[in-house]
Amino acid sequence: MAEINRENKVTDRQSMARSGTAGGQMSHLERTAPRGYVYQSWLRFRRNKTAMGALIVTILILLFSFGAPLISMFVTGKGYQEQSLMDQLHPPFTEGYILGSDNLGRDVLTRLAYGGRVSTTVAFTAMFGALAIGGVLGSIAGYYGRWIDSVIMRFVDILLSVPSLFLLVFIGSIFTMSPIGLALVIAIVGWLGLARLIRGEVMSIKQRDYVEAAKVVGASDSRIISRHIFPNVIPLVIVWATLAVPVLIIVEASLSYLGLGVQTPIPSWGNMLRDAQRFISHQWTLVFIPGAMIYVTVLAINLLGNGLRDALDPRLSD
Repeated sequence: MAEINRENKVTDRQSMARSGTAGGQMSHLERTAPRGYVYQSWLRFRRNKTAMGALIVTILILLFSFGAPLISMFVTGKGYQEQSLMDQLHPPFTEGYILGSDNLGRDVLTRLAYGGRVSTTVAFTAMFGALAIGGVLGSIAGYYGRWIDSVIMRFVDILLSVPSLFLLVFIGSIFTMSPIGLALVIAIVGWLGLARLIRGEVMSIKQRDYVEAAKVVGASDSRIISRHIFPNVIPLVIVWATLAVPVLIIVEASLSYLGLGVQTPIPSWGNMLRDAQRFISHQWTLVFIPGAMIYVTVLAINLLGNGLRDALDPRLSD
């Protein structure tokens, strides 16, 4: 009997050691898995030369735009509202005007930098606003389903039946838009597609085995969403956000060009185009410069978004 007890104790210790080792390995894998995924995604992204170039261009544009006060202070020495009727319609590289001046003698480089700050701020604010609304409602609809899903999705369908541009033009014709107000209006219109995307992704994720196991052991809904569902939705959100920003820049520029967005004297790339169209025969660079900035910015962020999509989900690039 003593020998049997000793054998049982030895067996128990070996089992505990094996379980401890397995638990340690699982714990190590849990700690290293997210890091490995992020690192592998970064390696895939870094190998994409087009995406890396787009990232560099995007960073330079953002530095130029949000460094507008420094450019005004140390490069041009002029404010974006500063007028000089003696210096109207100067071409680029005129003394004192690196990119020329507009019809009111305002420095184009200064206004271009401030306009970029306004346009990108509107786009990013609208993106985060749409992400907050669409992310929350899409997650709720996808996770809880049933009548909650039906109510939210029918509401989305009703709003999608109305053209977004019509809503934006209608609201813009009634209210005078500040940059933040315009961003919020765009966000209210722009969250619908994201809500459907996140709903579908959450519905897929909640049917996986590890989510079902978490429910069996009694994990709360908030814990399941925060620990198991939300981390798996992040790649989709990152790709959507990156691809949404250039679209929102074009929306802001279009509304400002039509006179329904950001109003002068606050510069944006859209209202710079609108103000310059009357003088295209006298100074074509007034139209070309903000138009080129819109084109380069949208192209760079689109290429960046494509690179992030391929890096975060390599199956999409096959």
